Amino acid sequence: MSIKLTSIPIDCTLMPIGLRARLPLAVAGLLLSAQTQAFLPTPLSVLESDALSPDASSIAPTYSNSDALSEPDNINSAEPSIQNSTLSESSLKTEQLLSTWRQQVKADKLAQHTTWRRLLYFYDDKNSVLGKKKTESLVDDSSFFLSKNGQRDSGAELDAMLVALAQELVSSSATDNDQAKTDTNNNSVLCRFPARVAWLTEALAIDAASLSADCPELDEWMSTLAPEQLSIMFAQEYLDNPLSAFAHTLLRIDSKASIADPNQIDKAYALNYTVDGDPNDSFPIYATKSMIGSYNSAIEIDLYPEMLAKYLQDDERDTWTYQLSLTPAEVQQIMRHVWETKALKMPYYFTTDNCASEILRLIDVVRPQQNLLSQLSYAIVPSDVIQLLNNEQLLASTTYTPADNTLRQAQLNEKKQQRAQLGYHNSAKQTVSEIQSAQLNPVSSMSADGQTLLKRQIDVSDNNPIDRHPLQLGTIGIGQRGDNDYMDIGFRAGFHDTLDHASGYPQFFNLEGLAATLRLYDTDDSKPNQPDSVVLQNVTLIRGRSFNPVNAAKKGNTWGASIEATRVNDGSQEAGTDHLVGSVGYEKGWSWAFGTPDAGAGEMPPQLCYTFLAGTGQVGRGINKGFRLGAGINAGCRYQINNQLRAQAELQLPYWYHGSSDESNVRGHYWQPISSLGLQYDIDKKQALRINANYEWQERIDANDDIQLSYRRYF
Repeated sequence: MSIKLTSIPIDCTLMPIGLRARLPLAVAGLLLSAQTQAFLPTPLSVLESDALSPDASSIAPTYSNSDALSEPDNINSAEPSIQNSTLSESSLKTEQLLSTWRQQVKADKLAQHTTWRRLLYFYDDKNSVLGKKKTESLVDDSSFFLSKNGQRDSGAELDAMLVALAQELVSSSATDNDQAKTDTNNNSVLCRFPARVAWLTEALAIDAASLSADCPELDEWMSTLAPEQLSIMFAQEYLDNPLSAFAHTLLRIDSKASIADPNQIDKAYALNYTVDGDPNDSFPIYATKSMIGSYNSAIEIDLYPEMLAKYLQDDERDTWTYQLSLTPAEVQQIMRHVWETKALKMPYYFTTDNCASEILRLIDVVRPQQNLLSQLSYAIVPSDVIQLLNNEQLLASTTYTPADNTLRQAQLNEKKQQRAQLGYHNSAKQTVSEIQSAQLNPVSSMSADGQTLLKRQIDVSDNNPIDRHPLQLGTIGIGQRGDNDYMDIGFRAGFHDTLDHASGYPQFFNLEGLAATLRLYDTDDSKPNQPDSVVLQNVTLIRGRSFNPVNAAKKGNTWGASIEATRVNDGSQEAGTDHLVGSVGYEKGWSWAFGTPDAGAGEMPPQLCYTFLAGTGQVGRGINKGFRLGAGINAGCRYQINNQLRAQAELQLPYWYHGSSDESNVRGHYWQPISSLGLQYDIDKKQALRINANYEWQERIDANDDIQLSYRRYF
């Protein structure tokens, strides 16, 4: 994108003038200057203050070399310069051109055009729980604007852009020194804001050749990336790194070479929108700052093989790559806009302004009619972005790339199948261990030098995010607890538990966040210990389990954690009732996968059993002493009956401690076993029926059993 500025000749030669002639000519020059003002075009900032800017003064650009279009500041000088008093023919032509542009801006209402405002980070249709102002640009960096009011007034910024372009046309031939020209051009609007210039060139039908300049830095950047095609790469959820628990997306930038052979990934680049956090912060502080926008975002552009290796080999996460249905011109415009914005320091919000939202924002710049970002206003996660782009028919092709552990699992499945067919089970144990080991079996989808993708040798896993159920969930259920009937109404903002429809998610994925359940009891006032008619049953901030079976190829531990408010039965007193408590829990243990996996794929066997050592702390005004601490064992199995039916059974054996008590009928510590059973049938990807039943093996509580049938709607 090398552009050359077409110079406009300006005749600045002064004729010799006699002393006597100077005064009359000066007077004539003043008169001519005054008369000239009568027919010069009035700036649009004066004519059209409502259309462009509420403040006419805001239109004046904060741009250098402004003398070219402004009135002489010293008209009453004793010896006015003829150069300042007489507008050259070229300046008049430039003013006429500027007037034409302004008239077209007014007629087409370009100052309020969606694309122009999005180039400036104005988002009129974007809702946000964080309460961002729709009337202001999200950017508060003054270097991003030419007008001092550009952050609040897209019209002022547009007019400043037009004035700056006109000034560059006039002054382009003033500098003869090549180095000075290079320095000047790198700071020109054509080099600083190429996406804005490109859009204005098309909108105003400006001759592109007349708006061109040598931009060495921009040209080098574009020629290095050589962007011809963009794809979105999705790395699946990874619970062992909590910041990657919701998956990740980035853009793959393809050149002609990597388009010709997609496996030549050394010819491609990765554009990654990430958080610019402080690595010295502890994880709780880091996570909190990422959630509330205390860190800035960062745009990183790296060699694609380096980024891909991080996901496939280091984290061992399967990836899905989707080519975007964008024209070459749209790809070029997106990359020009990235050039404009790559150095901005914008607040990073983990749930709303993140790796996934930035991809939608970039596409919105070139596809304003689709309004992608506004369709996912309040929480934006990578899987939702993939599904949205698929629904909008913006995905052209799909490529699955298995992680290293998926390839090892495929080998392990094949080896176990061979052993079963041959009828021996106690030999070749060392061989199985070697296959499971990443160190002893460094199989990968990437070549040894990390520059090429190898041909995939296994079948596709059932974890394409396009196939997963929607993120949000609403439930309504009827049930009985003890002698009381009830109805539950619940909501879950995301994600997925082990009984949900499994397609599209990592195998055995279990993560839930921002969930709440309200329970309405049919009470009988004639009976003792009746619950309130309406109670808050549960509020979950986060609850999840990471399963890495010891007999599979996955590396990592099996663990779980939860932060929630939930109703519990207090077994320390006679006829104890349930109470709402704040609860924090952590568990760590082992899991095992068993059954017959799909032949030819790298999936683990479909059935799962697990055992956890668990610790829990709970506080609440209703329970004895206001707190209790628990430790124990949680063990269970999850069974995939078929693609539509799953079951899970679990036994919890917690031992609770409240502290010592002098009261004879109050226990300070006790066992409180709980057995539970769940069964879910999928009607389709968006609907399901679930049965939950549990029984508490504790004689001191008022109600031991609870059974419920619920309808679940994913949306």
